[in-house]
Amino acid sequence: MDEFSAIQALTERVVQNVERVVVGKRREVELILLALLCRGHVLIEDVPGVGKTVIAKAIARTIGSNFKRIQFTPDLLPSDVTGVSIFNQQSREFEFRAGPIIAQLVLADEINRATPKTQSALLEAMEEGQVTVDGITHQLPKPFIVLATENPIEYQGTFPLPEAQLDRFLIRLSLGYPGRENELRMLERQHDAHPLDSLQQAISIDDLLAAQQVVRSVHVAPPTAAYIVSIVESTRRHESVQLGASPRGSLALYNTARAWAAMNGQNVVEPDEIKELAVPALAHRVIVHPGARLRGVTSDAVIRDILASTPVPGAMVREPGPLRRR
Repeated sequence: MDEFSAIQALTERVVQNVERVVVGKRREVELILLALLCRGHVLIEDVPGVGKTVIAKAIARTIGSNFKRIQFTPDLLPSDVTGVSIFNQQSREFEFRAGPIIAQLVLADEINRATPKTQSALLEAMEEGQVTVDGITHQLPKPFIVLATENPIEYQGTFPLPEAQLDRFLIRLSLGYPGRENELRMLERQHDAHPLDSLQQAISIDDLLAAQQVVRSVHVAPPTAAYIVSIVESTRRHESVQLGASPRGSLALYNTARAWAAMNGQNVVEPDEIKELAVPALAHRVIVHPGARLRGVTSDAVIRDILASTPVPGAMVREPGPLRRR
């Protein structure tokens, strides 16, 4: 078995193990694993009760990582996230008491309920893999991923994430409702006990770290890389867009496409991988004009329109048409 077939097998083990707990969410589980392979972070935007916390715990148990949960509230302080230095009377020295951000998998629950000052405490951790407290830098463990959740419906008492922080998330996804059949299966599985209680580890941290290195060897041909840049550039020129994706968006699409190819046993990125990941990797980085929002235009719809009108390497596409509602 070559290294790319090994990653494909690893993906299947992870997904099957998580599906013992989370029913009917295969694509969402794959996207979270993709973020792990890319050393990126995930924003889960959905209503309460659809399993955001459960899927985070299931992923942590499946890969054997330690897990911390931070419940974001308006009175949460930055030191409650990063940790604090406390003076030890016996040793006459300051000791660092680590905050919950010092973990391999961190669930930032309802992140938009915290003040911007507390939200910003995550920026250094997410971008640099470290936190600085009282001038001393503390490295975070590897792997390190933030799974942040927010409720897109309830706005009272919330603080919308600024563009700089949204840009730190590799992908954004929504779990959605499970559907009738899956919801019935969920009830049956939880008749006696929650399946999360008996969930076993499926892969090791070393397996995951090794897979991260293999992903970096996936080849992206120059025409395919140019296709990525064309898509991102189009977000900056689209008539419905106020602010397009940054160069970090190009990197996000580039890296997620490589991971997606590896997860499917391929060593070369094809345009189909880019089309598959453009919405979760770019839509949250695009700000739609207020007037367009009033017409029902969403950032997801903008990305799909751009995909439909951007020439694919070696193929023809339709001319751009009127933007439709999602």
